[in-house]
Amino acid sequence: MNTRVLVLLSLLLGMGAVLHFIVPPFFYGMKPDMLLSMMFLGILLFPRAKYVVVLSVAAGVISALTTQTPGGQIANMIDKPITGILFFGLLLLIKHRMNSKIHVPVLTAAGTMISGAVFLMAALYIIGLMNGAFPLLFATIVLPAAALNTVFMIVIYPIVQSILKRSQPLMTA
Repeated sequence: MNTRVLVLLSLLLGMGAVLHFIVPPFFYGMKPDMLLSMMFLGILLFPRAKYVVVLSVAAGVISALTTQTPGGQIANMIDKPITGILFFGLLLLIKHRMNSKIHVPVLTAAGTMISGAVFLMAALYIIGLMNGAFPLLFATIVLPAAALNTVFMIVIYPIVQSILKRSQPLMTA
């Protein structure tokens, strides 16, 4: 593994952790996961399986440490690795078939919805609320979070790409 890539990924996770911690909760302590956006950004910039695994496990640990959702610690540890691998798989499928201005927002929205669905299923199972709360929580938490993460990625991805191209410290995908 390239140490420079790992340092950059850790910086992205650190920024994501700060954003994850300071974003206010919407509904019953649940809030949009900005750490997820930074994880997606790291996967988009360095799409290698070994980086995806390290990044998604680390994001799960950090997210578990900063969550305020009941049952969210275990749910985050389940959610992030699954989401990271699925996001990476989707990226590999459509990366060369679409322009990055299209596939980045589409993948971010899809990845956020996958993450939200896995997180909600795990958290609701852990706290024992599997009696119909999923659709309401998905509509009120996950869909707005997907919209927020998508807008965030539309803004931040070109900026980060141009910075990396100008500084030439690393090879991006």
